[in-house]
Amino acid sequence: MSAYKVYGDSLSGNCLKVKWTLDLVGRSYAWIETSVLKGETRSEKFLALNPAGQVPLLITPAGEPLAQSNAIILYLAEAHGGDLLPKETFARAKVYEWLFWEQYSHEPYIAVRRFQKFYLKKSDADIDPKLMEKGLAALTRMERQLRASSWIAGEEFSVADISLVAYTRAADEGGFDLNAFPSVKGWVARVEERFRQGMR
Repeated sequence: MSAYKVYGDSLSGNCLKVKWTLDLVGRSYAWIETSVLKGETRSEKFLALNPAGQVPLLITPAGEPLAQSNAIILYLAEAHGGDLLPKETFARAKVYEWLFWEQYSHEPYIAVRRFQKFYLKKSDADIDPKLMEKGLAALTRMERQLRASSWIAGEEFSVADISLVAYTRAADEGGFDLNAFPSVKGWVARVEERFRQGMR
């Protein structure tokens, strides 16, 4: 069977989610670097593959395109990595809950502030203060959860951890101090160690 193809920007946490999941489930893939900053996601060729003009984009071995990072990692977990998703219905729904929360209440603040501060080099005064406020609220919720459980959706490592670590691990680049969230900081280290183990 041919390999997957991934159109991704290495600067993007959303794209790294897909890379990490493919590595963990042991599937080969071709990474096609596609720069957002250079406008490569707006090219006619790319838009023909994904009219939304966003990365990551997965092309399955059958040639089928699939967009949206959390949809992609769920697909890969269901297709190849059963241990990345709980089998019990409610436990699986809790993973979905965190995936939806990540895109609605985490990524729009932590990732956006990181992009503006670290890549666009905006000063704090030029960044909407709501991004810091909402980002801290997201980290506070994660801190509480990770005081109560080993992993973000419970006692088992799952795609919820892959999804949420992507921008959390780089939160300092957006001006967030993870030292104020020791349970989150420890969890980031555990997830990164899981990635290293999975890729040996």
